[in-house]
Amino acid sequence: MAPVEQNTIKRRGTGLRACDPERASPGYTLFAPLFVESRTVYLVDLQGNIAHSWKMPYSPGLSGYLTERGTLYYNGRFPEENHLSRFPFKGGVALEMDWNGKVLWEIRRPDQHHDGILLRNGNVLLDCMGQVPDEIARRVKGGIEEPEMSSAQYHARGESEAGKMYSSYLAEVTRDGKTVWEWRTWEHFDPVADGIAETQAPRTMWHQGNSVKELPDGNILMSFRPTSTVVRISRKTGHIVWKLTQPTVSGQHAPTPLPNGNVLIFDNGVHRPDDSMPYSRVIEVDPKTNEIAWKYQDSPAWNFFSPRMGGAQRLPNGNTLIAESSYGRIFEVTKEGDVVWEYVNPFFGTPLFGGRKGSESNHIFRAYRYSEEEIARARNP
Repeated sequence: MAPVEQNTIKRRGTGLRACDPERASPGYTLFAPLFVESRTVYLVDLQGNIAHSWKMPYSPGLSGYLTERGTLYYNGRFPEENHLSRFPFKGGVALEMDWNGKVLWEIRRPDQHHDGILLRNGNVLLDCMGQVPDEIARRVKGGIEEPEMSSAQYHARGESEAGKMYSSYLAEVTRDGKTVWEWRTWEHFDPVADGIAETQAPRTMWHQGNSVKELPDGNILMSFRPTSTVVRISRKTGHIVWKLTQPTVSGQHAPTPLPNGNVLIFDNGVHRPDDSMPYSRVIEVDPKTNEIAWKYQDSPAWNFFSPRMGGAQRLPNGNTLIAESSYGRIFEVTKEGDVVWEYVNPFFGTPLFGGRKGSESNHIFRAYRYSEEEIARARNP
């Protein structure tokens, strides 16, 4: 008999797991495997076949998406060592690539992490990590102390990161790398009222962003995991004009604006203040009332859970595409919660999030579904 496969996800099965072509939204799904050796972005059809792929010059840091003109925008993990190197969410480079793999432009920003987007004005908006001034850091409420804060490179130089606190700032840069606008979290959040919400989150990261979106009015929608906070930022004033916090969200990712004005959010739910059981869900929130207008969660709830990462996309037919990122699972649900398509990333490699020696993961950060028309535009711009 063949030896038993020791990787749980491989043993359960990968690739296309389910498809109801009558109810699934037609198109192609884009994702980037998230492991150390990865350099490829894939596009698969509804049958799980690879329709196209891009060979990238960098590992994902953490993913990419197709722009309105059909090019691939990509956040890469630049190999240069810095204070973010010990984290799996390190980025450092953003680029745009055409359908045939030609890099159209590339910019580097060593402190960029998690996310970045191409703005409608042609500039790039990057989520970056800056050091919080000491007088503010000392006042930040919550979080746990990390006994060791230095990576091997800091030890080798006799330096330490101990006592430093980092938090996100936004940087709008031109394609030649010139910074034209910045917004710093520590200038707009209160150290006590907006302290670290997760009881197991380290004090080294305060408002660590994991998603940025440009809204139709030019304002910015942004998510912060350690503080379980989603905000809308005014580009004109810099003020926070809308905020969503616990218990509605807990360690959330990827808030996305919907045409009806609501916001779709992947709510990870690692440390829920109103429930002892961790579970993930996808919620649609009405920002006028902060009430949940729609949600998807499995039954029992703990069957669907991604402690890190995750995303959701509302599809043209009203269904929702969900990335259960920690397990490489991408699935589509109807408004009523029926699963009509499911695909598990079959590509495995050395995990960025650790694991025992020799272990492999099929993590992804996000996934996006694109229509036939959008793919045709990408092929023939």
